[in-house]
Amino acid sequence: MKRKEILTTENTERTEVDAVASGHSVVNTEDLPDGFQMTELGPLPEDWRVVRLGEIARVKYGKAKPTNEHGNIPVIGSGGIYGWTTEAVVDFPTLIIGRKGAAGQVWLSESPSWPSDTTFYLEWKSYTTVDVQFIYGWFLLNPLSGEHAKTTIPSLQRPDLENFLIPLPPLPEQRAIAHVLRTVQRAKEATEGVIAALKELKKSLMQHLFTYGPVPVTERERVPLQETEIGPIPAHWRVVRLGEVVERPQYGYTASANQEKIGPKLLRITDIQDDTVYWPTVPFCSIERKDLEKYLLKRGDILVARIGATTGKTYLVNECPLSVFASYLICLRTTSDLLPEYLYFFTQTSQYWAQINAVKGGRLKQGINIPVLTALLIPLPQLDEQREIARILQEVDAKIAAEQARRAALEELFKSLLHELMSGRIRVPHIVGGERSRDSAPDADPLPELED
Repeated sequence: MKRKEILTTENTERTEVDAVASGHSVVNTEDLPDGFQMTELGPLPEDWRVVRLGEIARVKYGKAKPTNEHGNIPVIGSGGIYGWTTEAVVDFPTLIIGRKGAAGQVWLSESPSWPSDTTFYLEWKSYTTVDVQFIYGWFLLNPLSGEHAKTTIPSLQRPDLENFLIPLPPLPEQRAIAHVLRTVQRAKEATEGVIAALKELKKSLMQHLFTYGPVPVTERERVPLQETEIGPIPAHWRVVRLGEVVERPQYGYTASANQEKIGPKLLRITDIQDDTVYWPTVPFCSIERKDLEKYLLKRGDILVARIGATTGKTYLVNECPLSVFASYLICLRTTSDLLPEYLYFFTQTSQYWAQINAVKGGRLKQGINIPVLTALLIPLPQLDEQREIARILQEVDAKIAAEQARRAALEELFKSLLHELMSGRIRVPHIVGGERSRDSAPDADPLPELED
């Protein structure tokens, strides 16, 4: 290690100082690895510069623009795309940055667009020194909020942007970094597309399965149907009230949540997100032993939100730690005539939600109760058909869960790479003069090549 000096954009002389104006944490300059310098943004590779945004781009105010329903060019405001027009106002690619409201939010515009009067946009002084996607990545890592303006609505000021500090590697390295980040981002977007397609498939399957039963789509015309209060179903199925095929439903336990392990877990409505529960964050509660069995969750229990924005949403309990359910939930436990998995999937159908919404009447506070639930109508096939319907939909759910896990992994990878690449701790190969170059510091970590 060798002693380094701090590089600033306002003084071409290198001076040893103990602190930097940017507020970034300062490390002992003697601890810098070889090939690194201390800058206003912290340790960076020696061949990188630190510039202010105003040195490489002109910060321009967006313009008011009435939308045109026949246009195909997006009008971008502080909240994102809010309309369409037939004209474009900026060269692309560029960055559009929220000025009011969602101040500091950044959009990468890679096609013609119209920034509204609640935004700034950047007009690049030269594309030979900057890669727009690299700059976009730096904004993602270091967002501006505009809260310091101390107005009723957060507002970003032009000097805030013009003085925004940016690390600037050589252009080939900027492009290489942007390529890596773009590759991961595209993989994430492709995964999101798969998830959306699987969810549409599940919706279509549910419509088919709860109308014709577990038969191939090509054979549905051969299934005799009957008209019922909840729509057409196979002629050999029955329609029953939910109260006929569940044991006595139970309202949840009223207790204060506690982060200390003073008893069993207390599962609340807010702990159920996207049909899943992350049990390590579920709090605990105190409960007397005589009440524990009454509220204890068991595998196969179905919990129903009875009030609030998620009224009617259900959760099927599989494996869980010692837990009870809170007061804004109702627990359903099925009899031997009804599989809990089948009932759970039925609660995701339009037939179920039509009945729930009729009771709610658009009023969240109205909620639902046990008499409402037990009066619900459900189609009841034989157990073997229930089992097959549940199996088909569980397979789709498993595929969705696998893709969601992949998306989460890609999100974490993107965040990690964003930090490591933008600090120069990981250097990426790039092409210079037709040959591959690394320009990496001796202690920099290598990065495996990614497919575009």
